[in-house]
Amino acid sequence: MVKLLINGKTREFDLADDVPLLWALRDEAHMTGTKFGCGMGLCGACTVHVDGVATRSCLLPIASVSGKKVTTIEGAASLPAGRAVQAAWLAKEVVQCGYCQSGQIMSATALLLQNRNPSDSDIDAAMSGNVCRCGTYQRIREAIKEAAASPLLKGA
Repeated sequence: MVKLLINGKTREFDLADDVPLLWALRDEAHMTGTKFGCGMGLCGACTVHVDGVATRSCLLPIASVSGKKVTTIEGAASLPAGRAVQAAWLAKEVVQCGYCQSGQIMSATALLLQNRNPSDSDIDAAMSGNVCRCGTYQRIREAIKEAAASPLLKGA
């Protein structure tokens, strides 16, 4: 049994230690917001937070996160930075097809948890490896800047 704290709730999984966190979330916890993209940790669609750090869940063995705090896109709004990013995503109309967006939002939220005033190069570095087939990168950058200036982050 592996115990995880997911979005503030303790969950137990009776899975082999090497099962990727992504499949525990999607298949066992029925949290399908985290997407499977490439299965090699290259596209970012599977990004979640592990102890506040953006992490690719498709390659991460479930046993390696035992006892750690996992936040998925379903729990992003529980964080002021997550709420700010989601509001900015809507305001800037970032989403086209939407497949990559949960990973994009999780990476952007992790950035703002670490850096409340990111430069373009900070944004580029944090978002590197999050692939958007629709090419909404400019709107993503604008949304991150808007989220960084959000009153939701003041005093958070």
